[in-house]
Amino acid sequence: MRRIRSKGMKPEMVVRRLVHSLGYRYRLHGGKLPGRPDLVFAKRRKVIFVHGCFWHQHQNCAISRLPKSNQDYWIPKMERNKVRDAEHQVQLKKLGWKCLAVWECETEDLAKLTGKVRRFLEA
Repeated sequence: MRRIRSKGMKPEMVVRRLVHSLGYRYRLHGGKLPGRPDLVFAKRRKVIFVHGCFWHQHQNCAISRLPKSNQDYWIPKMERNKVRDAEHQVQLKKLGWKCLAVWECETEDLAKLTGKVRRFLEA
């Protein structure tokens, strides 16, 4: 488990390259914001979180299955992740920020992801 990193993973890099190619500039891992969003667009007051389907339990996604062993540990841990994600989004909204969550499985269809990101950033 210690080999699992929170920054610079493949889904995050896909989103970063996509956003950069669309001409948007951003800051990485806003340390002073709740939840430390992956991409921060300060002038627009918008943030993007890139969530792994397994770690954040994306519903109706094949990647988000629960481990078969040690479920007494994993089920509460995954539930805490989901609750914490929701709390961070509420805190950011109270501070006047708009949030977008991009799931790991969404990074496979770049055309669809491009539209989603563009709509979020241009709105």
